Amino acid sequence: MTLIDNIRDWFASETARNKNSSLIAGLLFFAGWWTLIDAMTVDQKHQITTGQVFIGVFGTISFLMVNVVKNSHISEENTSESGARVAKIWLLTAFVMGFASIIAAVWVMIDDFINNRSKKDSAQGIALLMQNILILLANLTYKLGRNEEDWNE
Repeated sequence: MTLIDNIRDWFASETARNKNSSLIAGLLFFAGWWTLIDAMTVDQKHQITTGQVFIGVFGTISFLMVNVVKNSHISEENTSESGARVAKIWLLTAFVMGFASIIAAVWVMIDDFINNRSKKDSAQGIALLMQNILILLANLTYKLGRNEEDWNE
């Protein structure tokens, strides 16, 4: 088998959707954290604080919380009414955490990096915002891009 055949099999197989969404979500998640780490190493004079890093940690926790819930848990066909309700509340809480991390990153970017005259460079604030946007995009890609019916076989 040649390399081209391997690549064709990767994208043409029945589980290609799961592979591709996992790959894209992983790359987005990696790019998010890499953006923040890169911004932290560029300017030693104006560092991102630990509290600002925790915004990305909450985005990561949101990523984990969203993706532990199977689609069958929240579907209308779920026979356990209380289980479906708990899963929906869990999912809502996770998405609120993800969007709240973006709102917090916007707030920190504007307040600490743009309005602060001592920090003339706002690149670290933009990196903090991009980190959380990329994590949320990875979250949505992994949750909505998977086909969980392939796991039941």
